[in-house]
Amino acid sequence: MNAYLESLFSLAGRTAIVTGGSSGIGRGIATALARAGASTVIVSRGKDRVDETVAELTDAGCRAAGVIGDLSTRVGIHALADAATEPFGKPDILVNSAGINIRPSYADITEDDWDTTMTVNALAPFLLGQRYGVGMAERGYGRLIHISSQQAHRAFVGSGIYGVSKGAVESLMRSEAEAWGGAGVTSNTLVPGFVLTPLNARLQEDPEKIQALAARTMIGRNGLPSDFASAAVFLAGAGSAYVTGQSLFVDGGMSAH
Repeated sequence: MNAYLESLFSLAGRTAIVTGGSSGIGRGIATALARAGASTVIVSRGKDRVDETVAELTDAGCRAAGVIGDLSTRVGIHALADAATEPFGKPDILVNSAGINIRPSYADITEDDWDTTMTVNALAPFLLGQRYGVGMAERGYGRLIHISSQQAHRAFVGSGIYGVSKGAVESLMRSEAEAWGGAGVTSNTLVPGFVLTPLNARLQEDPEKIQALAARTMIGRNGLPSDFASAAVFLAGAGSAYVTGQSLFVDGGMSAH
């Protein structure tokens, strides 16, 4: 990479924490950030997948570490916030990719469903962003990146609580952008279309529905975790310093169709 491209996109010397970094979009982003030079902490509940992801990255010459944690309770979120800084120190980049998608019929949604979904999908990004954002602002550099959803913008295929939680994330992103924009910290969201990940494995069991979703895009296929690599590196790097409070749709044109 030449010096000019490095000044825009290299993440050498930066530290990243990626929640949900062992699977799906989170893993695609964690891989991209690590290969772009960031010391990357993979956060997830499942030790086997975390270990596998970390091994894959270290074998490729990247600096990576794993932290096992649970974002479904306030206690778990705070414990994870402490543990995630142990491998490489305070982060310059936080990616909130961990998510839960409970899909009972709307009339059957319980208060526990609501509490769990909003805690993992919205409260955890708020608490982690607040915790790390203060330090980012003091150091004059920070990148907060959230994974949102089409359902933050429109209801389809049973949005339920998931859509509500992602709408909250997009509002959170704008609040963070406002709070820290003058201190070198940006906050943005990546908005997927339908992406083939373990989170929607159940839906993938219906080939006709999968094809129908692909047909809603302009490119004619559903997304892959690797489709988010370059967008994440851009939003994490120096070249995106004047981009904040924005929702970047990485959806094959689904939202514009």
